[in-house]
Amino acid sequence: MRYVLIDRIAELVPGHNIVTVKNLSLAEEYLADHFPGFPVMPGVLMLEAMTQSAAWLIRATENFQHSTILLKSVKMIKYGSFVEPGRQLHIHVEPAGPMTDPLNIPMKGKGLIDGQVMVQGRFSLTCTNLSDRDPQLAATDQDLINHLKDLYNTLLMGSVASKARVKDDAGVTG
Repeated sequence: MRYVLIDRIAELVPGHNIVTVKNLSLAEEYLADHFPGFPVMPGVLMLEAMTQSAAWLIRATENFQHSTILLKSVKMIKYGSFVEPGRQLHIHVEPAGPMTDPLNIPMKGKGLIDGQVMVQGRFSLTCTNLSDRDPQLAATDQDLINHLKDLYNTLLMGSVASKARVKDDAGVTG
């Protein structure tokens, strides 16, 4: 993952839903070009933030079974308004159907600022391991998974004052 567009996992119920936070800072490089004099988060990066959120939900649900989770298709994405620096985008994602086929996991999500929808839509993800095509890459898969587990723990912790609420299937917060 070259760009991590999630700053914190605020809430997570594996198999059910995830709420993540993206803090948009003027220091982000792409804002210099999008748009000069009127910096806003590009719509494609809002979609990527929803995709990354969904990927964390899948990883938590399946105990990091796959090293690679990619956007497969996008349906009905709608954008509400601009996301400017200094704003905090809250991303809510949940399955839009069964999460049983790793090659096609349907999701639905929305990004909100102060209750106003900035982006929403349906999309699907595909999960794989590099070793599925080349068994010699099993060690690389494990390295990627270990890195993702470390990043996941960082995103869950956020700051000391704001730890994510992770609930199990019985609704118990851990």
